Amino acid sequence: MIQKRKRLGDLLVETSVITEEQLTNALQEQRNTGRRLGDQLIAMNLVSEQQIIEVLEFQLGIPHVDLYKQRIDRKLVNIISEELARKYQILPLKKTNNRLMVAMYDPLDYFALDDLRLSTGFEIDPAIAKKDELRLAINRYYGMQKSIDQMIQEMPTSEDDQAFLEAQQSDDSAVAKMVNQLISQAVQLGASDIHIDPHETETLIRIRVDGILRTERTLPTKMNNVLVSRIKIMSRLNIAEKRLPQDGRFKMELELKTIDLRISILPTVYGEKVVMRLLDTGSVSLGIEKLGFAEKNEVNFRKMINHAYGIILVTGPTGSGKSTTLYTALQELNTDTVNIITVEDPVEYQIKGINQVQVKSNIGMTFAAGLRSILRQDPDIIMVGEIRDSETAEIALRSAMTGHFVLSTLHTNDSVSAISRLIDMGVEPFLVASSLVGVLAQRLVRKVCPYCASTYTLTNEERELFESRGLPTGGIVKGSGCSNCNSSGYKGRLAIHEIVLIDDVLREMITKKQADSVYRKYVEEKGFKAMLYDGLLKVSQGKTTIEEIYRVTV
Repeated sequence: MIQKRKRLGDLLVETSVITEEQLTNALQEQRNTGRRLGDQLIAMNLVSEQQIIEVLEFQLGIPHVDLYKQRIDRKLVNIISEELARKYQILPLKKTNNRLMVAMYDPLDYFALDDLRLSTGFEIDPAIAKKDELRLAINRYYGMQKSIDQMIQEMPTSEDDQAFLEAQQSDDSAVAKMVNQLISQAVQLGASDIHIDPHETETLIRIRVDGILRTERTLPTKMNNVLVSRIKIMSRLNIAEKRLPQDGRFKMELELKTIDLRISILPTVYGEKVVMRLLDTGSVSLGIEKLGFAEKNEVNFRKMINHAYGIILVTGPTGSGKSTTLYTALQELNTDTVNIITVEDPVEYQIKGINQVQVKSNIGMTFAAGLRSILRQDPDIIMVGEIRDSETAEIALRSAMTGHFVLSTLHTNDSVSAISRLIDMGVEPFLVASSLVGVLAQRLVRKVCPYCASTYTLTNEERELFESRGLPTGGIVKGSGCSNCNSSGYKGRLAIHEIVLIDDVLREMITKKQADSVYRKYVEEKGFKAMLYDGLLKVSQGKTTIEEIYRVTV
């Protein structure tokens, strides 16, 4: 494709991106560092990676590819060995007759092009890709392939082969390496969960990033039992039990970080489904200012947690960040002058200075039993991981009435309905009215990717949505999709909230057991702002999108 062999430095000088003097300095520095010239120029802040791509694309006609938009046939990956792919940072993209298009970080690496031509037997057409995109793509397509191939070779005809099951316990086995690589890749991508889903003809490996599931890899069905057995061994679960659900956990050290994994195994018609929840115990960053509260909500939240006694509730579905909010409140209240005890299932993050108790239902250590024992430990502040039944609710609220400050979570759709939920669980209305301080409801939404965000023009209906609430529309943006966000347009998550503070009028209404609509009408008259408003406020500030707010609130 390239007739005349040009050098990158000469091209950059010809196009006036750098000067001859800068090139000479970079070449001298390159002798000391051993870097590629492009890397050296970027390290010296003389050019950007994008400038290099543009020069090669326009001067030599080498196409630029966004790997996150490419659908790559996994059969093509076998054409180039993993060793060559990693050595030259290349990935096969497309095969047409006797020509193979490959993505390369350095398409002027003629040694790589000649090596590829000899090893594959194809004429090579190079395309330019960004370095980080290539690294991630190579890890994705080559990372586990060797372990998968080895596993398929090692698998016995019988799933109950004892020698094979014993071999899985070794950290050097192919299945052990594959599970480790799977977890490592999920951590690199910022995943919160890994799903291993068995189906009739295949097993899917899916990961959840920023709250959204996506399929990462497809495996032969027969590999499901092997993977599940290895995960059971790591979690110290019963590998022979395949009829009942099992829960476990284990820890891994990855890149100087400790990753805590919570394991849930559920039998299905096609085999056992595994969900692994990933908790980076070193990355929890606690602080009220980091919870993303709007100004008024932050004032109300601080007001709630500064009560001497009573109970506050955080509501929302699983995965809405309730635990992080509770831990943040505990960290704020954690001083030498108070005795804080928690009862949790499970203990997600360990906080210095707080006594944390793990629920173990199989031996009778339930939330209610733990809470009773806690009350004999002279606590000032109690955190109950979740109110699941009437017994736990009754003990928690009576504790709040007798001078303790209690924090807990409840599964309800919004803050107002938490009142009726407690009463429906069998708690007397007077007990709810006397002990409840306030309720915080929250959801997590994806943040707009800052690397590809651009101004978004609202439709008339959308504009009316903001103007009717007195919200500005000048800062609304959307992500177009890039390598940093895996083409989703979103990167990271933030919370949206609504808070109800219980005052004397509301207490009287609760005692009379009014309907949710009556409570809601009263708090709205007092200035209550629903979660939808808080979400639209954050859209107007350029933090998220209308679609995300609708996804979790409407």
